[in-house]
Amino acid sequence: MRRNIILFFVILVSFVLQTTFFQVLSFGGISPNLLIIVTASYGFMFDKKYGMVVGFICGFLMDIFYGGVLGFYALVYLYIGAANGAFHQMFYQDDIKLPIALITASDFVYSFVCYVLLFLLRGRFDIGYYFRSTIVPEIVYTVFVTVFLYPCILMLNRSVGDVERGDPKNV
Repeated sequence: MRRNIILFFVILVSFVLQTTFFQVLSFGGISPNLLIIVTASYGFMFDKKYGMVVGFICGFLMDIFYGGVLGFYALVYLYIGAANGAFHQMFYQDDIKLPIALITASDFVYSFVCYVLLFLLRGRFDIGYYFRSTIVPEIVYTVFVTVFLYPCILMLNRSVGDVERGDPKNV
């Protein structure tokens, strides 16, 4: 129960930071995707089902506040959470290479799917321009933020896990 409450606040804080603070710190209209970081992190830290739930909640928040069609972002984030949950068996807590690689791939898939479904189907065919001006800068910015945000999420989940197990030094 405690883990779910903390997860709710992590998602809420990430959403608020992504839509307010990091919009101010955007470079050329590009800001990091904190909800992808949270979705991917919880997906590979726990499992596919947990990643899907976190992804759906993150995407649903995006749909409610910024989506044109209710459910589009929820579905995209849900699939990203499920894909990252498939790597749960390969997850090693002290190694940051796998999380960075998965978050990079997740952000690329998210941006590419959004391009295809939101722009390409409307007749905007300049993928090279979109790739150079939007996808790559967003991936770089998201990975940069991941280096600082992921250890915080990991430390938070470790401490919650210690409390749930009844570790006497953290109770």
